[in-house]
Amino acid sequence: MTELVEHRKLYIGGQLTDPLGSEVIEVVSPHTEQVVGRVPHASRADVDRAVAVAREAFDTGPWPRATLDERIAVVTRIKDAIAVRHEEIARSITAQNGTPYTASVMMQALAAMMVWDATLAVARDFPYEERRTGALGPILVRREPAGVVAAVVPWNVPQFTAAAKLAPALLAGCTAVLKVSPETPLDAYILADIATEAGLPEGVLSIIPADREVSEYLVGHPGIDKVSFTGSVAAGRRVMEVASRNLTRVTLELGGKSAAVILPDADLPTAVAGIVPFAWMLNGQACVAQTRILTPRSRYDEFAEAFAAAAGALKVGDPFDPATEVGPLVAERQQRRSLDYIRIGQEEGAKILTGGGRPAGRERGWYVEPTLFGGVDNSMRIAREEIFGPVICLLPYDDERDAVRIANDSEYGLSGSVWTADTEHGIDIARQVRTGTYSVNTFSVDMLGPFGGYKNSGLGREFGPEGYGEYLEHKMIHLPAGHGQGEA
Repeated sequence: MTELVEHRKLYIGGQLTDPLGSEVIEVVSPHTEQVVGRVPHASRADVDRAVAVAREAFDTGPWPRATLDERIAVVTRIKDAIAVRHEEIARSITAQNGTPYTASVMMQALAAMMVWDATLAVARDFPYEERRTGALGPILVRREPAGVVAAVVPWNVPQFTAAAKLAPALLAGCTAVLKVSPETPLDAYILADIATEAGLPEGVLSIIPADREVSEYLVGHPGIDKVSFTGSVAAGRRVMEVASRNLTRVTLELGGKSAAVILPDADLPTAVAGIVPFAWMLNGQACVAQTRILTPRSRYDEFAEAFAAAAGALKVGDPFDPATEVGPLVAERQQRRSLDYIRIGQEEGAKILTGGGRPAGRERGWYVEPTLFGGVDNSMRIAREEIFGPVICLLPYDDERDAVRIANDSEYGLSGSVWTADTEHGIDIARQVRTGTYSVNTFSVDMLGPFGGYKNSGLGREFGPEGYGEYLEHKMIHLPAGHGQGEA
């Protein structure tokens, strides 16, 4: 039985403060369906207070005026503390969203630490100022902090997505209000404790758990200069609409329906072993998951049999059991959504190769079996819509051109992979698929390169110099003719 965790205060500007509202969020275990935590639900008045202290800290406080080395020192302490407390963070996230603990250690906690670490490397080498020869004379181009950042993160990888936003924001000299999901607010208090102990100045960071209504109020707040959001396409559209009223800059990391393309020369065991963990990763609740597996029609039967066997062998159960590979979905609504899509897929004529319902003996908990559909046409809803559950489609293709066409025939463009005996040929396929990230004979999201999507998968980039630059404004300073001439 997971111990009940209860917080009565909100983290506003570095201080634990009484909430201005009276609503409470109850965090429910997706495994036991029992309450495992309670935190205050931030109100609009709490948002006003958080934005006000962030505004004051940015306009007059020491953080934006600190040297880069001073900011690096504080952020390094945050990164180091996450590494020390990674098991505590992993346990907290597993209790809240059902990620298998063994995966939480790496993908929830240590991966977040890696984001902080990678961003530190980017910040150290970033060109904050450069002199150029302009058309009318010398110019100085500066990159300055964007201002007050609203960072809105989802429940599937709460620490990872928080790091993707806070690490560049803080290193760039911004102040931030982090809005965390009502499904996963508990681990955010660990981050708050870490930030305080690291010496982050007063006002620089607030963390508010709240629902969509309060989130919308935050992103539309006139005191916000920059919004960074991770979530669904529908929510991203709304964020962009609301933020546009103030012409607030936005970065959107949204959904995906990524295709893993298996070429005819691919080694079957290698492709299956490489794709399965990243098709059903995070219990199927990952925007980058390889949810459409494209196989050559000439080898369809052997791949279908192999993938069905591998998916059927995945261990489903208690997320704290070290043997568990697939845990419960985060909420009953997500379980219902997956089961609805399984029904839709059958109605569309697709065939269930494995899975297709609740696991036997799992009457409690929001579980859905790892499910693989075969005989899928790319026009089917199960192939076009993001399910965000453990439901994967196997699609046959005729030739290489057809495979690329199917991969690109989607309103999404976030991730993807290709599997082949010829890596150089795989790179050629990667160049043809319109996604923001792509892998050849592997799968990864590298924190030193740009991450984001084409089409409905998002706007802007996270990670690498490209993502870091999202938190900086560009300023051009015109200099008098001849300035700097003769300097060494």
